[in-house]
Amino acid sequence: MAALIAALASCGKKNSPVPDPGPEPPGPDPVTFAKGADISWASEMEAGGVKFKNLDGGQAALLDVLKECGFNAIRLRVWVDPYKGWSGKEDVVAVARKVQAAGMSLMIDFHYSDFFADPSRQAIPSAWQADKDNLDKMCQHVSAHTKEVLQALKEAGVTVKWIQIGNETRNGMLWPAGQLWTDKGDITDGRKHFAQLYNAGYDAAKAIYSSALVMPHLNNAYEDNGWWFQQIKAAGGKFDAIALSHYPQAETQFTAVQYNQKALEQIKKLHSTCQVPILVAEVGVKPAKSDAASVLASFVSEVKKLDYCAGVFYWEPQVNGSWKPEIYGKPAELSKYTGSTVTSPWGAYDQGAFAADYHPSSILDCFGN
Repeated sequence: MAALIAALASCGKKNSPVPDPGPEPPGPDPVTFAKGADISWASEMEAGGVKFKNLDGGQAALLDVLKECGFNAIRLRVWVDPYKGWSGKEDVVAVARKVQAAGMSLMIDFHYSDFFADPSRQAIPSAWQADKDNLDKMCQHVSAHTKEVLQALKEAGVTVKWIQIGNETRNGMLWPAGQLWTDKGDITDGRKHFAQLYNAGYDAAKAIYSSALVMPHLNNAYEDNGWWFQQIKAAGGKFDAIALSHYPQAETQFTAVQYNQKALEQIKKLHSTCQVPILVAEVGVKPAKSDAASVLASFVSEVKKLDYCAGVFYWEPQVNGSWKPEIYGKPAELSKYTGSTVTSPWGAYDQGAFAADYHPSSILDCFGN
């Protein structure tokens, strides 16, 4: 495991002391390889009347359906002050209770935003905007939010096995405070500032769940990502594992098979460089393509052969290409939450893996092996 470097002082000194978080709740049976699903939309779906079906077509709770398909782990994203509370603290705790009761392992994915954070946007939460130019205060926000959510989970009797600090943070987080570069080039001290923000989350996570694997997350598993982690480590960043995203049918420069091959090559190379466990925290394929099932099955099969790969999580498998969150139909709200002008509704996500009537499709068969 990579050597851990002490947190930078500007983040540590400002954080208020935290009461003893108490013992960690007993977790599910140890998972040697996580066959996971990010189901963060599920509670909104259920509130809107969606009824999930099992492999026999009978109505069943989503977690029971996923367990029947072979899943043993769940990933949930956390937003700070989201639209109607979906993926906010209370929503996450409510779903996490069900995950714990189902005996499944849990990953928590902090976006540090009110909406999706990814390579196209890393928007500061509205409640933190006044401090956007004060790095110390931004560190305090990151720390306090992380502790608040994780302490609520612990008090609910939930065990958290993996914790992401930021979501797809290739160009940093909480722009501009933790941004790494612009179209004009690298930002002076960008990596140092990012490491301060990231470490504020890392230290807060460890203060509540000391045994959890805490990690950063990058998109594009098929790229050479070793340089990124080496630079962040050199800037003081600490991580117990690495999370990656892989969508082999989302881009067209190469074939899906080639994207799989490149991702596997780079995962091997990244582990050789960083010597920490690697999780594919997001994967997805397009059911409309005839080879979707074989593309996914091949990738999952090959990743499972790598003893340092700790698992694969399918992103929002329970959607079916027609359902979409309420906010997607409201351009004004999308404009507010994305920080950019949206003039028309967004379409539904096209890489879910359930059929029109909300039963699992054959795409997920590989998780049962």
